[in-house]
Amino acid sequence: MTVQREFADQKLVIIGGGPGGYEAALVAASLGADVTVVEEQGMGGAAVLTDVVPSKTLIASADTMNRFASARDLGVHVGDDLDATEELNNLRVDLDKVNVRLLRLAATQSRDIKRGLERVGVRVVQGRGRIVDRHTVVVEPSDDEPYELRADVVLVSVGAHPRELETAKPDGERIFNWKQIYQLTEIPEKLIVVGSGVTGAEFASAYNGLGSDVTLISSREQVLPGSDKDAAQVLENVFERRGLRVLSRSRADAVENTGDGVRVTLSDGRKIRGSHCLLAVGSIPNTADLGLEGAGVALTDSGHIRVDTVSRTTAPGIYAAGDCTGVMPLASVAAMQGRIAIAHILGDTVHPLRTDEVASNIFTSPEIASVGITQQDVEDDPAMFVGMSMNLATNPRAKMMAVDDGFVKIFARRGSGTVMGGVVVGPRASELIFPIALAVTHRLGVDDLSDTFAVYPSLSGTIAEAARRLHVHR
Repeated sequence: MTVQREFADQKLVIIGGGPGGYEAALVAASLGADVTVVEEQGMGGAAVLTDVVPSKTLIASADTMNRFASARDLGVHVGDDLDATEELNNLRVDLDKVNVRLLRLAATQSRDIKRGLERVGVRVVQGRGRIVDRHTVVVEPSDDEPYELRADVVLVSVGAHPRELETAKPDGERIFNWKQIYQLTEIPEKLIVVGSGVTGAEFASAYNGLGSDVTLISSREQVLPGSDKDAAQVLENVFERRGLRVLSRSRADAVENTGDGVRVTLSDGRKIRGSHCLLAVGSIPNTADLGLEGAGVALTDSGHIRVDTVSRTTAPGIYAAGDCTGVMPLASVAAMQGRIAIAHILGDTVHPLRTDEVASNIFTSPEIASVGITQQDVEDDPAMFVGMSMNLATNPRAKMMAVDDGFVKIFARRGSGTVMGGVVVGPRASELIFPIALAVTHRLGVDDLSDTFAVYPSLSGTIAEAARRLHVHR
C-alpha cells in the first residue's frame, strides 16, 4: 500500500537518535515527511556509542581467544614450541588497543548513521529535547540558547542508562558500569561482575575469554534468569570448565574501592576481593524531566512510557519506541517499534508489534538465541505443544570445529506441526536462529524446515534434523 498523501508532509520531531529514533527517521523521510531528530550525545544513541556496538566488538576479540583455546584439538600450534603445555602461552590481549578499536568503530558507526539521515533529508540537531505540549518540543543545546520546534507528531526514543546502587557507586577507576568499562587499559586481574542477567553474563564471558579471573555474583539459582534452563546450564558448565566462578543465590550489598582493588560485601556477610568490579544491575529509562506527564503521557511505576502495539502513548500525537518503553530491551525491537510508529502515523500498512515473534540473542560463549514459545510453555501444556532437542555434539560440522557444547531445540504445535519457537545454543547462534524465526513469523510447519535443503556438513543441518524428527504423519 502507498502512503496517504495528506499525511506525507507532516512535521515529525524525534527525540533520541538511537535505533528506534534513527530507523523511524529513515522510514519517515523516505515516505515524504519533514523529519527532525534531536539527539544529545550522538546518532545511534547508547546502542551504538556505549552498549551494543562496543560490547559486541569486545566480545569478538574474546571469541578469537576462545577459538584459539581449541587450536590444539584441531592440530594447530601457537609459537615455536610444539610441545608447549600452555595452549595460549604466546597469545596476549592488548586491552587498550581493543578498547581504542571498539570506540573508534562506535564513533564511525555514529557518523555513518548521521550522514545517512542527512542524505535523505533528515534534519539532525544536537541538544536535549523536552516536550512542552503535544505540538512543541524545546531543544536545549549545550552551548546555545534553547529554541522551539513545532511538530504535528512527536516520537520519543530516549533509551536508558545504567542503574546504580547507593552502596556501590561506579568511580571509573576500580568500579565500573557498562558505559565506563571501556576506560580500562589492561585486563583486570580479578574481575567481579555483579548481576547475572544478559549484560553481566556477556561481560563475564568476554573478560574470561580475554584472560581475566572472573567471579560472577548471581542473586538467582542460575545465571540468565528467565532464559531457557537447559541453555543456562550449558553456559554454567562452560563457565566452570573455563575457570569462571559463579556465586549463585548471592546478593551484593556494597562495593568499595580499597585503593589497590575492590571489596564486595554480600548480604550474608561474606566479603569477596578482586582487582575491579563491573556493576550490571539493570537500567533506568531516560524519561525524567522530558515533560512527558505534563503532555499527557502515562508512565509506569518504573518510569517507562506506556505504549500499545503500534507505539502510541496515552497522549494523541505522541509515540514512543525503544528501551524507554520497557517492552523488550533490544535494538531490533526499538527499531521495529520506530518503523511501526511511522507506518501508523503516515497511514502506511501497519503490522502491530508481536513480541512472541522477536528473535533475541545473548552474546556469551557459547551464544544463546531464542524465539517464540519456551520450554516452560511446552511443559505447561504438553497436549498443545511438543518439542525436540538435539545436541550439537552429534553434528558432523561441529565435530570438525571441535564444538562440544550446545544444542538446537524446536517447539511445534501438536497435530499441525506449526513451528512455534526454538532455542539455539552454540557458535553463531545469532545467525542459526534466523530460519526458526522465519518459520515462527510465517507460520511454517516442521516439514517446511525439514524439506528445505541444508548444506552438508553444516551446523544448520541440526535444525533440519530436529524438524524432521517432529514430522507429522498424515
